[in-house]
Amino acid sequence: MKLQITALVALIVCTGLTEKALGLNQQDLDQLKTSGTCPRCDLSGADLTQANLAGVNLRGANLKGANLSQANLSNADLTGANLEGAVLKSANLVGASFTGTNLTSASLDNADLSYTGFLGANLTAANMLGAKLYFTNFRGANFRLTTLPLGNVSSDKPYWWSTERVIPKQCNKFRAGTTRGTTCYTQSEEVGTQK
Repeated sequence: MKLQITALVALIVCTGLTEKALGLNQQDLDQLKTSGTCPRCDLSGADLTQANLAGVNLRGANLKGANLSQANLSNADLTGANLEGAVLKSANLVGASFTGTNLTSASLDNADLSYTGFLGANLTAANMLGAKLYFTNFRGANFRLTTLPLGNVSSDKPYWWSTERVIPKQCNKFRAGTTRGTTCYTQSEEVGTQK
Protein backbone atom coordinates (compact mmCIF):
# COMPACT_ATOMS: atom_id res chain seq x y z
CA MET A 1 0.00 0.00 0.00
CA LYS A 2 2.86 2.39 0.89
CA LEU A 3 4.44 1.74 -2.51
CA GLN A 4 1.20 2.66 -4.31
CA ILE A 5 0.84 5.90 -2.31
CA THR A 6 4.49 6.81 -2.94
CA ALA A 7 4.09 6.12 -6.67
CA LEU A 8 0.91 8.21 -6.80
CA VAL A 9 2.55 11.14 -4.99
CA ALA A 10 5.60 10.92 -7.30
CA LEU A 11 3.32 10.89 -10.35
CA ILE A 12 1.40 13.97 -9.14
CA VAL A 13 4.62 15.87 -8.37
CA CYS A 14 6.19 14.97 -11.72
CA THR A 15 3.05 15.95 -13.62
CA GLY A 16 2.92 19.29 -11.83
CA LEU A 17 6.59 20.03 -12.52
CA THR A 18 6.30 19.02 -16.17
CA GLU A 19 3.24 21.21 -16.63
CA LYS A 20 5.09 24.17 -15.11
CA ALA A 21 8.19 23.56 -17.24
CA LEU A 22 6.28 23.22 -20.51
CA GLY A 23 3.39 25.62 -20.01
CA LEU A 24 3.20 29.36 -20.22
CA ASN A 25 3.85 31.54 -17.21
CA GLN A 26 0.62 33.37 -16.29
CA GLN A 27 2.57 36.22 -14.63
CA ASP A 28 4.50 36.76 -17.88
CA LEU A 29 1.24 36.83 -19.84
CA ASP A 30 -0.24 39.37 -17.42
CA GLN A 31 2.92 41.48 -17.67
CA LEU A 32 2.68 41.46 -21.47
CA LYS A 33 -0.97 42.55 -21.38
CA THR A 34 -0.43 45.36 -18.87
CA SER A 35 2.97 46.78 -19.86
CA GLY A 36 3.39 45.79 -23.51
CA THR A 37 6.89 44.56 -22.79
CA CYS A 38 8.01 41.11 -21.75
CA PRO A 39 11.58 40.25 -22.74
CA ARG A 40 12.66 36.67 -21.95
CA CYS A 41 9.11 35.76 -20.93
CA ASP A 42 7.73 32.24 -21.13
CA LEU A 43 4.64 32.47 -23.32
CA SER A 44 4.94 28.99 -24.80
CA GLY A 45 1.60 27.68 -26.00
CA ALA A 46 -0.17 31.00 -25.29
CA ASP A 47 -3.31 31.84 -27.26
CA LEU A 48 -2.75 35.39 -28.49
CA THR A 49 -5.13 35.18 -31.45
CA GLN A 50 -6.00 38.67 -32.80
CA ALA A 51 -3.98 40.33 -30.01
CA ASN A 52 -2.77 43.88 -30.56
CA LEU A 53 0.94 43.60 -29.80
CA ALA A 54 2.17 46.46 -31.99
CA GLY A 55 5.61 47.65 -30.92
CA VAL A 56 5.86 45.08 -28.10
CA ASN A 57 9.29 44.03 -26.76
CA LEU A 58 9.53 40.23 -26.76
CA ARG A 59 13.33 39.91 -27.10
CA GLY A 60 14.44 36.41 -26.18
CA ALA A 61 10.89 35.35 -25.26
CA ASN A 62 9.75 31.74 -25.47
CA LEU A 63 6.71 31.63 -27.76
CA LYS A 64 7.11 28.00 -28.76
CA GLY A 65 3.79 26.70 -30.06
CA ALA A 66 2.01 30.00 -29.37
CA ASN A 67 -1.02 30.94 -31.47
CA LEU A 68 -0.59 34.46 -32.87
CA SER A 69 -3.06 34.11 -35.75
CA GLN A 70 -4.26 37.50 -37.04
CA ALA A 71 -2.26 39.25 -34.30
CA ASN A 72 -0.88 42.74 -34.87
CA LEU A 73 2.88 42.53 -34.25
CA SER A 74 3.83 45.51 -36.38
CA ASN A 75 7.17 47.01 -35.29
CA ALA A 76 7.48 44.34 -32.56
CA ASP A 77 10.95 43.29 -31.37
CA LEU A 78 11.22 39.51 -31.36
CA THR A 79 15.02 39.42 -31.58
CA GLY A 80 16.34 36.05 -30.42
CA ALA A 81 12.87 34.77 -29.55
CA ASN A 82 11.83 31.12 -29.85
CA LEU A 83 8.81 30.81 -32.14
CA GLU A 84 9.29 27.15 -32.97
CA GLY A 85 5.97 25.73 -34.17
CA ALA A 86 4.20 29.06 -33.56
CA VAL A 87 1.13 29.93 -35.64
CA LEU A 88 1.28 33.41 -37.20
CA LYS A 89 -1.35 32.93 -39.91
CA SER A 90 -2.53 36.23 -41.42
CA ALA A 91 -0.57 38.16 -38.77
CA ASN A 92 0.54 41.76 -39.34
CA LEU A 93 4.33 41.61 -38.96
CA VAL A 94 5.14 44.84 -40.82
CA GLY A 95 8.45 46.27 -39.59
CA ALA A 96 8.96 43.56 -36.96
CA SER A 97 12.46 42.34 -36.03
CA PHE A 98 13.08 38.60 -36.09
CA THR A 99 16.88 38.86 -35.95
CA GLY A 100 18.31 35.54 -34.79
CA THR A 101 14.82 34.20 -34.09
CA ASN A 102 14.00 30.48 -34.18
CA LEU A 103 11.00 30.05 -36.51
CA THR A 104 11.45 26.32 -37.12
CA SER A 105 8.15 24.84 -38.35
CA ALA A 106 6.37 28.17 -37.77
CA SER A 107 3.26 28.93 -39.81
CA LEU A 108 3.53 32.35 -41.47
CA ASP A 109 1.04 31.74 -44.26
CA ASN A 110 -0.77 34.84 -45.53
CA ALA A 111 1.17 37.01 -43.05
CA ASP A 112 2.26 40.53 -44.02
CA LEU A 113 6.06 40.46 -43.82
CA SER A 114 6.66 43.86 -45.41
CA TYR A 115 9.74 45.69 -44.09
CA THR A 116 10.35 42.79 -41.69
CA GLY A 117 13.91 41.75 -40.77
CA PHE A 118 14.77 38.04 -40.57
CA LEU A 119 18.53 38.55 -40.26
CA GLY A 120 20.11 35.25 -39.23
CA ALA A 121 16.68 33.75 -38.46
CA ASN A 122 16.07 30.01 -38.62
CA LEU A 123 13.19 29.38 -41.03
CA THR A 124 13.70 25.62 -41.30
CA ALA A 125 10.43 23.96 -42.39
CA ALA A 126 8.51 27.23 -41.92
CA ASN A 127 5.41 27.84 -44.04
CA MET A 128 5.23 31.25 -45.77
CA LEU A 129 2.63 30.29 -48.38
CA GLY A 130 0.82 33.41 -49.56
CA ALA A 131 2.88 35.72 -47.33
CA LYS A 132 3.34 39.30 -48.50
CA LEU A 133 7.02 40.16 -49.00
CA TYR A 134 7.90 43.77 -49.68
CA PHE A 135 11.39 44.96 -48.72
CA THR A 136 11.71 41.95 -46.42
CA ASN A 137 15.29 41.32 -45.30
CA PHE A 138 16.31 37.66 -45.17
CA ARG A 139 20.05 38.24 -44.97
CA GLY A 140 21.72 35.25 -43.37
CA ALA A 141 18.41 33.43 -42.84
CA ASN A 142 18.31 29.64 -42.93
CA PHE A 143 15.88 28.32 -45.54
CA ARG A 144 15.81 24.56 -45.27
CA LEU A 145 12.65 22.84 -46.50
CA THR A 146 10.86 26.17 -46.18
CA THR A 147 7.60 26.69 -48.07
CA LEU A 148 8.01 30.00 -49.91
CA PRO A 149 5.16 32.44 -50.72
CA LEU A 150 4.44 30.95 -54.15
CA GLY A 151 4.38 27.37 -52.85
CA ASN A 152 7.96 26.38 -53.77
CA VAL A 153 9.71 24.35 -51.10
CA SER A 154 13.39 25.12 -50.65
CA SER A 155 15.85 22.29 -50.49
CA ASP A 156 18.47 21.67 -47.83
CA LYS A 157 20.93 24.38 -48.96
CA PRO A 158 23.06 26.95 -47.13
CA TYR A 159 21.71 30.43 -46.44
CA TRP A 160 23.33 32.09 -49.46
CA TRP A 161 21.11 30.01 -51.74
CA SER A 162 18.75 32.04 -53.91
CA THR A 163 15.57 31.18 -55.75
CA GLU A 164 16.06 34.27 -57.90
CA ARG A 165 19.42 33.49 -59.53
CA VAL A 166 20.18 29.80 -59.71
CA ILE A 167 23.29 30.04 -61.93
CA PRO A 168 26.10 32.05 -60.25
CA LYS A 169 27.27 33.46 -63.62
CA GLN A 170 23.99 35.38 -63.88
CA CYS A 171 25.11 37.37 -60.85
CA ASN A 172 28.22 38.81 -62.46
CA LYS A 173 26.34 41.61 -64.17
CA PHE A 174 25.05 42.85 -60.78
CA ARG A 175 28.54 43.04 -59.16
CA ALA A 176 27.12 42.45 -55.70
CA GLY A 177 28.37 38.86 -55.74
CA THR A 178 31.02 39.17 -53.07
CA THR A 179 28.72 40.66 -50.46
CA ARG A 180 27.62 38.00 -47.98
CA GLY A 181 23.88 37.50 -47.83
CA THR A 182 23.04 38.96 -51.24
CA THR A 183 21.23 36.82 -53.77
CA CYS A 184 24.46 36.68 -55.83
CA TYR A 185 26.78 35.46 -53.10
CA THR A 186 28.31 32.03 -53.65
CA GLN A 187 30.91 30.15 -51.68
CA SER A 188 33.16 29.78 -54.75
CA GLU A 189 33.33 33.57 -55.16
CA GLU A 190 34.46 33.93 -51.55
CA VAL A 191 37.24 31.38 -52.09
CA GLY A 192 38.26 33.21 -55.29
CA THR A 193 38.49 36.61 -53.53
CA GLN A 194 40.61 35.28 -50.66
CA LYS A 195 43.48 34.22 -52.96
